[in-house]
Amino acid sequence: MDRNVLEHDLRELLDQARMSDYCPNGLQLEGRPRIERLLTGVTASKALIELAVELNADAILVHHGLMWKGDPQVVTGFRKERLQLALAHDLNVFAYHLPLDKHPELGNNAQLGKMLGWPSTRVVGDKGLIHMGELPAAVPLQQLVDKVGSVLGHRVCVEGADDPHRLIRTVAWCTGGAPGYVEDSALQGADLYLTGELSEPAVHVARECNVSLLGAGHHATERCGVKALGEWIAQRYGIEVTFRDLFVAV
Repeated sequence: MDRNVLEHDLRELLDQARMSDYCPNGLQLEGRPRIERLLTGVTASKALIELAVELNADAILVHHGLMWKGDPQVVTGFRKERLQLALAHDLNVFAYHLPLDKHPELGNNAQLGKMLGWPSTRVVGDKGLIHMGELPAAVPLQQLVDKVGSVLGHRVCVEGADDPHRLIRTVAWCTGGAPGYVEDSALQGADLYLTGELSEPAVHVARECNVSLLGAGHHATERCGVKALGEWIAQRYGIEVTFRDLFVAV
């Protein structure tokens, strides 16, 4: 399919113009004009770009792209190597950060809720990224921790209210590096808040607000959105889409 058509359709699908972000969303690097093979993954690392070359892909689509606000305005080191490899093989690089987190069906937060079987009945927070819901019945904390770890294949860190027998009914979550939303979740009545990464300030807030704070891995919590988006593209346009999880244990 035509690269510009794909870029336009994804821009509309993800409503990217409405979301203020820390990076450019959409086509970050222009490659060949026709796309027949697309590789999806979490991060535009050199390893993923090398895999795209090996698979003879025309484009990669990721959640964490090549460019971020605040990056050095010089192209050296690992940034140079990534760009050099992608340019040498005329590879398109698409990246969608917060717009992919937020999408109500394909987004990381919506998809994670489905994977865990957690109902998402409301979305809160200043960017509309925190999903919340009520479990059908109260469940011991340890049971939820075990399920999260099993579903994501990642060790789950528990802070704050960490009694394994504590009963949890109201859950909240936001994938990736969003420990700061623990306060918003507590104010909204959450018993438990799940995110990818923890931080020292968030642990204290969780303890003082009596919230069970779970850190289940930045990468582990953000594999599902880009995978779902790739599957949507394959079904809609009939092109070959491959998802590869180059797992990292954070």
